[in-house]
Amino acid sequence: MEREIVNRVSNSQLVTFDLEQLYTPGERVLFDVKELLFQELILREADFRDFIKTHNWSHYQNKLVAITCSTDAIVPTWAYMILASSLQPFATAVVFGSLQDLETHLFEQALIKIDWQKFEKAKVVVKGCSKFPVPISAYVLAINKLRPVAQSIMFGEPCSTVPVFKKKTI
Repeated sequence: MEREIVNRVSNSQLVTFDLEQLYTPGERVLFDVKELLFQELILREADFRDFIKTHNWSHYQNKLVAITCSTDAIVPTWAYMILASSLQPFATAVVFGSLQDLETHLFEQALIKIDWQKFEKAKVVVKGCSKFPVPISAYVLAINKLRPVAQSIMFGEPCSTVPVFKKKTI
């Protein structure tokens, strides 16, 4: 007698939380202030302000921009503020830091918009594989939001998970 194969994963009450779905599409750009420095060391205010006035900022239209300085120069805070102010009308997002910092920011912005109560008493699997880079900080933030509401949290794929958290039953 043949036994019917039952897909226990699809029949389970597991809820998959896929961080990849929160990935913000768009071209990521690193704006390095180093290129604006005299001998990669000194910011000359007159030259900087001239660059700000003459640069074609529309090149950053709908792009995700991280502003950084890759040299060990002292750049005044106001210079970063002026750059951000010049980029803001065109870029979708502007942050200070690396491209990794930009990615972290984008995921944080997406995660704060989630109604976490929909995971109340749920058995949640935080999906582990993705086509897009998901920073570890996004997984940590997701756990911080899920733990107070979920019954249990696992990591991986529904067919192969690693237990992360389970509420104790009283």
